[in-house]
Amino acid sequence: MEVLVDDIGSFPLPKSIERKMFNEAYKLAREHAASGKNFKENPFLFKNFYVVVADSFFRKLKSGLDIVNYPQHYDIHKQFTEPIYKAMEKGTYVVEEKDAIIPEVYVINEEAKRIYESVERRIALRVCITGPLELYLKEVRTTLYKDVLFMFAETVRRFAKNAILNSKYVKTEVVSLDEPSFGFQGISADKDIIAEALEKALNFDKNVQKHIHMHSPTRIVDVLEVRNLDVISIEYAASPRSLEFVSKDMLERMDKFIRVGISRTDIDSIIAELYEKGITKPETEQLVEDEKTIRKRFEKAREKFGDRMTLTGPDCGLGGWPTQEAAQLLLERTVKAVKESSYYYGTFIS
Repeated sequence: MEVLVDDIGSFPLPKSIERKMFNEAYKLAREHAASGKNFKENPFLFKNFYVVVADSFFRKLKSGLDIVNYPQHYDIHKQFTEPIYKAMEKGTYVVEEKDAIIPEVYVINEEAKRIYESVERRIALRVCITGPLELYLKEVRTTLYKDVLFMFAETVRRFAKNAILNSKYVKTEVVSLDEPSFGFQGISADKDIIAEALEKALNFDKNVQKHIHMHSPTRIVDVLEVRNLDVISIEYAASPRSLEFVSKDMLERMDKFIRVGISRTDIDSIIAELYEKGITKPETEQLVEDEKTIRKRFEKAREKFGDRMTLTGPDCGLGGWPTQEAAQLLLERTVKAVKESSYYYGTFIS
């Protein structure tokens, strides 16, 4: 079985765009998408958001990824908490359907025909959404208020539902809930409530793969019990011990699949390690691991999980990387390392 290569989401802004300008444009883009306005009719919005997203997505697509996440340039929490704050003015944590919009997905849908004609293949889109547990921990902390947690889950479900595209040019193949804090922090709730909240958030189109991406594998067993979950995504490149927390037998028993991160994205640690070696101003080539290193990780993970490993790619997002060129090189090397491996199609998998 072929292992597909995707990415987690975040990506650096181009050097030509100021963060302040993009953030202002993002809020305006959200309003335009919710009201059905044409992005191209606003020069500020077109330059500082629309073109940025379209160009970044195309850059990621050109790296060879099989499934491409929209380029997440905005803060991963604010992207979803700002619409929640608007809902809170009406006494709820449930965002209205019309406001549960990811404007980057709007841009990709608008540009899909042009991109399709350029790359000569249908776009396979991945959509990352900050999960209900992460949003709850960010806004409410660890004390459980079940009704509030389930309102966050409903909000996430609405964002997911509205991000599903299916046309000749683009199809949303994956929706992934990002739960980076789960395992490091915990809501004071038993695993049944946690599973119920995640199941509620994942209660949308059955024809889309449903993922949960975790940074800590310590509670992976609890997540594997989520009934409508297809794939659990873990980091391995920067956290080699993660593989010890899950086995092929566990995945088979729960009828789940796994995505394993095989290239490091922890850029601050990478730079610190280079600095210790006397490399104080590393070149792009030095920031990205070589293909041999990435390939060895892929083959070890593929050997362990066999056909239960269906996706791979970088550990996490690349938003903190210094340049788009460095981030793109990491994606390219990851793709090449996987697709040149004899384990790519499961050649050595019994």
